[in-house]
Amino acid sequence: MSSGFTSQIPKIPRGRGARSNASGRYESRQREDFDDGWAIEDPAPGQLDTTVTAEKARVIISRNDSPDVGFSASINPYRGCEHGCIYCYARPAHAYMGLSPGLDFESKLFFKPHAAQLLEKELSKPRYAPELIHIGGNTDPYQPEERRLRITRGVIEVLVRFRHPFSVITKSALIVRDLDLLAEAAAMKLTRVAISITSLDRRLARSMEPRAATPEKRIDAVRRLTQAGVPVTVMFAPCIPGLNDHEMEAVLERAAEAGASGAGYVALRLPLEIKDLFREWLETDHPDRARRVMSLVRQMRGGKDYDAQWGSRMKGEGPLAALMAARFTAAKKRHGLDVGWGSLDASRFRVPPQRGGQMDLFAE
Repeated sequence: MSSGFTSQIPKIPRGRGARSNASGRYESRQREDFDDGWAIEDPAPGQLDTTVTAEKARVIISRNDSPDVGFSASINPYRGCEHGCIYCYARPAHAYMGLSPGLDFESKLFFKPHAAQLLEKELSKPRYAPELIHIGGNTDPYQPEERRLRITRGVIEVLVRFRHPFSVITKSALIVRDLDLLAEAAAMKLTRVAISITSLDRRLARSMEPRAATPEKRIDAVRRLTQAGVPVTVMFAPCIPGLNDHEMEAVLERAAEAGASGAGYVALRLPLEIKDLFREWLETDHPDRARRVMSLVRQMRGGKDYDAQWGSRMKGEGPLAALMAARFTAAKKRHGLDVGWGSLDASRFRVPPQRGGQMDLFAE
């Protein structure tokens, strides 16, 4: 039985990121791919259908106390993500659903149909105190199913109506569909957007992020957002040594030309199941670089595939991590991307009158 890290197995469906579908860590029975000698005679891989299931949520705002992420309140309209990014740090969460962080994560999705109503209820509580809400801290709020389900748009509609500050992160060009809402919020200093661009190489992007927007579509989204007055930060995340790190300066330059005013980066993170999924993907898609990439990753993680220590998990440690940080700082300054996020205005928050309710004579 093989370890699963060979190019012969498994036969992967078209347009997917993970190369296997190993059992989640909480399942009582474990399944593992192995080479039975029939790989050459197997039929070509077909299409893996995506299923989308409604999730009954009680609350919509999640809280965290991590000092690394820059926000404590977030909204995730979806679980799982059809973009299929092989490096996605949200993959291990699918194990809590009894599903695989591999192909299940990108093909068995869950959505929160009553997200807007739940949000309106939470924001209307008498003791609610407004603070920045980040949309998409876990999975992409503008993944393909959003075009049909419009859950994220419903959430943003509520936030704009309540004049509540929020930020959004995505690697999808679908965000420009909501320019009307985002421009209105930006005019009141209520929002900012982060666009993730990991590569300008179309082939590499397709390999790492098979169902995400092309690099040029993301650059265009930056341009259209900034032209509408929406402040945009470009995120070069993840930065993978030996694979895409050489593109850091070029990505920041293109983003600045498109109008971005800020930039950030995160070094590749490989917690839990992601380390095996990522190594497997490297062996199948980039076998010539696999050994070197993993060696460089370990140099930034104290000899391990990953170190979850707060304060260093986002950037890594050691000479290679220091060089990456220095390059980023220099490129950020060179291209005028050191403006920073800027503060959003929470003082505008107010609970709008309900339909049929008494109007406030002193409301703006």
